[in-house]
Amino acid sequence: MENDNELEKLQGRLSELKKQGTMASSFVEDKMGAAQPVDRQKVTSKTAEGSEARQKKAIIPTGPVGLDVGTSHIIAACKDRNHIDTYKQLNAFFTLPKSNFARNILSKNDILHFEMGNHFYIYGYSAQEFALMFHVNTRRSIKKGLLSAEEKDSIYVVQAAVNSLIQPPKQFGETLCFATPGEPLQGTGSLVYHESILKRFLTGMGYTPISINEGMAVVLAELSDYDYTGIGISMGGGMCNVCVSYLSFPVITFSIQKAGDYIDSMVGLSVDEPATKIQSIKEKNFDMLKEPKDRISTALHIFYEDVIHSLLKSLQRILSSSEHLPMISKPMPIVLSGGTAMPAGCEEKFQKILQSYDMPIQIEGVHIAKDPLNATAKGALIMALTEVTE
Repeated sequence: MENDNELEKLQGRLSELKKQGTMASSFVEDKMGAAQPVDRQKVTSKTAEGSEARQKKAIIPTGPVGLDVGTSHIIAACKDRNHIDTYKQLNAFFTLPKSNFARNILSKNDILHFEMGNHFYIYGYSAQEFALMFHVNTRRSIKKGLLSAEEKDSIYVVQAAVNSLIQPPKQFGETLCFATPGEPLQGTGSLVYHESILKRFLTGMGYTPISINEGMAVVLAELSDYDYTGIGISMGGGMCNVCVSYLSFPVITFSIQKAGDYIDSMVGLSVDEPATKIQSIKEKNFDMLKEPKDRISTALHIFYEDVIHSLLKSLQRILSSSEHLPMISKPMPIVLSGGTAMPAGCEEKFQKILQSYDMPIQIEGVHIAKDPLNATAKGALIMALTEVTE
């Protein structure tokens, strides 16, 4: 089938790059056993959204897994025959003092939580519900794309959220490919620490983890029609991750620590509202093609444009100064993914602002991923499936 041939072509390209010694270590790190290739012509998506959908039990993967541990969401992707199923959980938490009364209430209402020290840690979509009820912000285990140094228990929250989606695999040592950010430009946090801690945790669950750059995962999920040549941009909560790919090879990768959380916090500060409330409004009602009608929508327009300008300025500077940019005869597409790219009109707004920048390469156009929130996890799954079929 045509799409099987696409996957075989990608596998061949990856094998060729490995033999040449040109494959970046952050793209693919290990090689595992055998599994069945995915028929991408028949791939569809079903989503179980953690406690929001009252998912009673995490799944036991029977094959490779793709995982996106993002600032805002944690998303797992698994192949089920000819489908890619995705499962997501909000990556946020809220603490309450421990008491028997609170324990009974939390358990009776199936609210995801765990106990540590003198507190209950409520996590996932339940945490957002509590934060809105108390008119405060949720806390984040990931800040600006990396494990938060400010939250000493951040890894335990991540572990709990991942465990709410997937259990240890049916086959010990199953391949799990997880997305990692690009090196931040003038940012904070340790990418090495972030990646190493996640690997240790996932290994302890019984998986053999490999990593893929987040922007590259978007390319794999969305740009098969362009021979995996183009610019994948994941606009998440804490970061905007960028990968310039040529025939599936990540030529340039970087990130800026300015994305959805920045928009929420700056709008919140500007209009004196909690960032959690701003995020809820942004995700449900915001349309970039409509004129702002109040203070919140006006501020959302201002800070969305600020993020896009910062992203394009960085891309222009990195492309202009790079010595590794391939000679490409055809214009390259830009594909946008991530929760911050989901509001209506983001594609048109990005395209309009792009026209004010003189890029050193031709841009074919700007496209929104078919499934923006799940694209990174799906691309990671494709990488995992490609690895185990070699």
